[in-house]
Amino acid sequence: VQLQASGGGLVQPGGSLRLSCAVSGISLNDYDIGWFRQAPGKEREGVSYISSNGGRTLYADSVAGRFTASRDTAKNTVYLQMNSLEPEDTAVYYCASSRARVVIWYRPTLYTSWGQGTQVTVSS
Repeated sequence: VQLQASGGGLVQPGGSLRLSCAVSGISLNDYDIGWFRQAPGKEREGVSYISSNGGRTLYADSVAGRFTASRDTAKNTVYLQMNSLEPEDTAVYYCASSRARVVIWYRPTLYTSWGQGTQVTVSS
């Protein structure tokens, strides 16, 4: 299983970015995917989740209404559209996969494979 996160960068407050997580070696139809982020000096936190059948998406309270997770099974890619970005969103963002259905989606230890992370910096 390989996950490749991309799409990060520097954006001004209020701006938007779309992160991509390209997955190889598995089918998205068999795996739950989570998005996490980690800011310097802080623990890794769950940002969003999309279920293996694509029918369920969940979000941290801090990003609900601003971030949207989606997927393209033909491209085996999961996306995180991030709008109305705030300086507090600055972090390295990771995607992760779990073969088993994730009961507590925001718990990093329940995911078995991780991408390398992409830096998101929100600053004026």
